[in-house]
Amino acid sequence: MFGILNVTADSVSDGGNFFSPETAIAQTDRMISEGADAIDVGGESTRPGAQPVPVREELKRVLPVIRAIRSRRSDIAISIDTVKAEVARAALAQGAAIVNDVSGM
Repeated sequence: MFGILNVTADSVSDGGNFFSPETAIAQTDRMISEGADAIDVGGESTRPGAQPVPVREELKRVLPVIRAIRSRRSDIAISIDTVKAEVARAALAQGAAIVNDVSGM
């Protein structure tokens, strides 16, 4: 089961509840305790009308979360939800194993 973790202030699914690294990690722990065996981390909203996020900002949002998940849980698959190749490469280097690209790459 995939747990969806949106590290955005304007997420349509969670209203930005997990924007800070601390709340994101707490939510990750909750999803894992509820049975998630993979976590999909996204740093840019894909909702209609959402403003694009610069690469640097998206990296600032997702990399600390990916590093924290990986350092705490080596058994959890991590997916990076991004349309940016630079973000995908950096996330894979930090421990993500899946690229979820809604643009189709």
